[in-house]
Amino acid sequence: MAVEIVMPRLSDSMDEATILHWLVAAGDAVTEGTPLVEIETDKATMTYECEYDGTVLELIASEGESVAVGVVIAAIGDAGESFEPSTAATVTAPAAAGAAIGAAPAGPSTPAGPRVKASPLARRVALALGVDLGTLAGSGPHGRVIRADVERRAAAGAAGAAGAAGAGAAEPEKPAAPVTTNGAGDDRGTVTVHRLTRMQETVARRMSRSRSTVPDFELRREFDMSAVVAVREQLRAATEQPPSYNDFIVKAVALALREFPRVNGSFRDDSFETYDRVNVGIAVAAEDALVVPTIFDADTKSVGAIGASARALAAKVRDGSITPAELGGGTFTVSNLGMYGVDSFSAVIDAPQAAILAVGALKPRPVVADDGVTVVARPTIRVSLACDHRIIYGADGARFLQRLGELLAAPAALLL
Repeated sequence: MAVEIVMPRLSDSMDEATILHWLVAAGDAVTEGTPLVEIETDKATMTYECEYDGTVLELIASEGESVAVGVVIAAIGDAGESFEPSTAATVTAPAAAGAAIGAAPAGPSTPAGPRVKASPLARRVALALGVDLGTLAGSGPHGRVIRADVERRAAAGAAGAAGAAGAGAAEPEKPAAPVTTNGAGDDRGTVTVHRLTRMQETVARRMSRSRSTVPDFELRREFDMSAVVAVREQLRAATEQPPSYNDFIVKAVALALREFPRVNGSFRDDSFETYDRVNVGIAVAAEDALVVPTIFDADTKSVGAIGASARALAAKVRDGSITPAELGGGTFTVSNLGMYGVDSFSAVIDAPQAAILAVGALKPRPVVADDGVTVVARPTIRVSLACDHRIIYGADGARFLQRLGELLAAPAALLL
């Protein structure tokens, strides 16, 4: 009996994902553990493996297509077995009410026609662009209409149901708005429209929500890093891969978070949560995206162990092998742009987290010596702590930064 393969939920925040590349074809024999498909989620790109033995009967979702969680994407069964996709293969909850998207009203004696086989994304795009799915010849598997079919029709100026009405139509509908423009008549010249990836869409949505809903404020400090620099120089002489300055900062942050649980918390609905684990997210720049893998229980790890974890996670982000599990569970985030020469900056809180620390470049800066008169050059960093005022008050954030400075001034304890 055929088994339907549905889009899995690969992270808590995942509602849909994009099929990047099928690793099998219809007719291929598969076993449990066979890589089936590369999927781009809101967290990462990962390979989904088969859970059954059999033959691939049909690939229902096309490459480049966004599919909601729980929607059928493929079928596996016995060789030669026929397969008829269930309703879930072509309908998602948000699109169910649009089952007759773009269809012309039928007369009383006109029977309802067969349901157009189209992807959930194609249905949403067709609704937005005013394209009648019934007029399209699908280029997806088994003639399934996909997003590209809808966009080609919209770009060509097709007029939805008027295309099906033919020459007998009294008056054609206006062409749907083009998906892209070449900038004709535009002082900006040629305009190129870049579609967001699933990950970029998620980042954009979360950052917009954070800016519009979180009443944040910032606290700024400058820390003398002389002691950290000295300890790291000693480690450089003793090991090939000494911890980075950011590793020392992450460790100090983790210890400070243990002492200030509200800074390690989250705001949800009309209450806030605190956690018994300190999981620090580290922002990593990926290709055209910002990814935040998590160092779990950072307060219990040595700075050397944090450094090893950070290097491994950053490598996974850049080669695309990072998993959703490694991107979830963060309770606080550190974002460091110092390697790009940025002195200081403001970071957007990754809601529902309560705060984020923005770290600037470590460089020599003028500092007043202990005698209160002499000005000397010392290596310092400038940090900005963005706080959710619903959880953290000014004094709370100030004490947290004060403790962070104390820990960085005595870095030997961070090595443990």
